[in-house]
Amino acid sequence: MAPKLLISSLLLLTVALPANAQEKESVALSSRITRVQPMTGVVLWTDNEEASKSKDSIALEYRYVGYNEVAQPNGDYDFAKLDKILEEVAERNHQAILRFYFCYVGKQTTVPQFVLDSEGYKETIGKSENKKTHFCDWSSSALQEFTLEFYKRFAGRYDGDRRIAFLQTGFGLWAEFHIYDGPNELGKTFPSKDFQGKFLRHMDEQFEQLPWSISIDSADFDYTPLEENEELLALEFGVFDDSFLCKPHPKENAVNWKILDENRWRRQPGGGEFSYYNKKDQKNALAANGPNGVSFRDAAKQFHITYMIGNDQPRYQSMERIAEAGMATGYRFRITSATKTSNGNSNELKIRVANEGVAPIYRDAYLAAGTKRSKTSLKGLPPGESLECVVTGVSDSDLGEITIQSDAILQTQKIEFNADLK
Repeated sequence: MAPKLLISSLLLLTVALPANAQEKESVALSSRITRVQPMTGVVLWTDNEEASKSKDSIALEYRYVGYNEVAQPNGDYDFAKLDKILEEVAERNHQAILRFYFCYVGKQTTVPQFVLDSEGYKETIGKSENKKTHFCDWSSSALQEFTLEFYKRFAGRYDGDRRIAFLQTGFGLWAEFHIYDGPNELGKTFPSKDFQGKFLRHMDEQFEQLPWSISIDSADFDYTPLEENEELLALEFGVFDDSFLCKPHPKENAVNWKILDENRWRRQPGGGEFSYYNKKDQKNALAANGPNGVSFRDAAKQFHITYMIGNDQPRYQSMERIAEAGMATGYRFRITSATKTSNGNSNELKIRVANEGVAPIYRDAYLAAGTKRSKTSLKGLPPGESLECVVTGVSDSDLGEITIQSDAILQTQKIEFNADLK
């Protein structure tokens, strides 16, 4: 009789299992990327009329900012003008890229008056591109102290500000880490290598969220301490290339990208500006073969470009073409699978996301169903790779509202994704 009881018990157990088992089912999902994604694309200046006319063709606007637009003559800090600029950009549903500069060809420096008036401070006036140009006095401790204090205050106010996508900074002409034409003296018209190292470490300490970048020209050992300096190269800065697609790019610019770490794109953004070496570079920047035999699409993929300033492009290209070029930059997400697991009244949603773009997203972004987010960030997901995101406590109604959410973009912006799940 014992064997019969054992068989009977096993049968009862087998019958009871399905009542406690979890039910899995695939989730149908259809979606398309239709526009330039937040924090990516071709960039216009804030004063370009097309920035307001074609809001969906771009996602970013660029602005040079003088330090004396914030730092007042008496040493006070007033961010009202900068806030106004950021608000105007945000009203156009765009985010800003800011570059603070001291020196600009043909202009006086933007060194604030209280530093100009400090003891021993004396600027150099010289010719650059045959224009009378003022150069900073980097032997001044007052200027050095101000520069460090400025970014401490800026970071304290704007590090997590949705209105700003990227920050650019540097020294020399246009803050591009060089004085290619004009009086160039390390420690005088250009900061000493010691101070540059201090500055870069300081920047790395101040910013936890906002990506900050320096020019690829900072790879030049004649100007900076970066080359072969493992400590400084390990800092979390991105890079920008202000003569992208120029003719000597493969032999010159590309070398600088490599010196500054050819895999830096995995952790910080790469951007820049279309070359102004000649009119052809601008006119043909978005031509099929680019201005010098390499298309922007191919170059964007090679250097993992997230954004590219192209303020003159509306003169040569339609905004549709500019949008198309912008969509070839940055991240591009695709949901490749979605599965719901039910256990009573609780649902768990598993989604696999792939990055089909040319670069990662550099701020936190999360898969969400309704108001419930996954705890797994898409930040840093490299091109060609995927990851699984799990959203718990999902209701059936939540399944109709699957999104990618980020606190680093405007509330009016949307990160789109491709999906074709049936």
